[in-house]
Amino acid sequence: MNWTSLIREFITLLVVIDPIGSIPVMLFAVSRVPANLHRIFVIRAVAIAGIVLLIFLIGGQYLLETLGLRLGSFQIAGGIILFMFAITMIFGESKPAREIEEAERDHLEGAVFPLAIPSIASPGAMLAIVVLTDNHRHSVGEQSITAALLFLVLLVTLATLLAATYIYRLIGNSGVSVVSRVMGIVLSTIAVDAVLGGLEGLGILNIH
Repeated sequence: MNWTSLIREFITLLVVIDPIGSIPVMLFAVSRVPANLHRIFVIRAVAIAGIVLLIFLIGGQYLLETLGLRLGSFQIAGGIILFMFAITMIFGESKPAREIEEAERDHLEGAVFPLAIPSIASPGAMLAIVVLTDNHRHSVGEQSITAALLFLVLLVTLATLLAATYIYRLIGNSGVSVVSRVMGIVLSTIAVDAVLGGLEGLGILNIH
């Protein structure tokens, strides 16, 4: 795996996990939690999200194969879903606003929802992990590198959320909205590339 691939995978994981976009979600989730427990709350949320994503990294493709589904098909479906998600990030209501609204409606508190799932371990992140660790295209060593990159992105997420109060004061609601929309543009590009990769994997399209 060359440096270009490493940077590409890191950016992909960073975009789909979206640490900045999770800041308002984190602030809402801890609104009724004592200040002395905020650090433990964030650590627990990131740890739960990491476990969920690691499960998808290890067993996601095996589940698909057990169901008789081809990774190319999953990659195309995932790309379409990622693209739709990216469109809502660019033109629709921002990710943080949607998730905060859901949390208010359901009156759920805790590190699992809405912070760990679906804010950090989002459906897009789960799909991306499975696509990036295709057993037929990547060796165990390359998948281990992807796992290490995931761990690095989760560390970035942890550091970002621990500093959430300061970052939020710095960029405000408008700043978070702008960042989410820029990430939506990047994500839409990644989604299109995933669809093309799936078509190529199924032998429908020959890019090279």
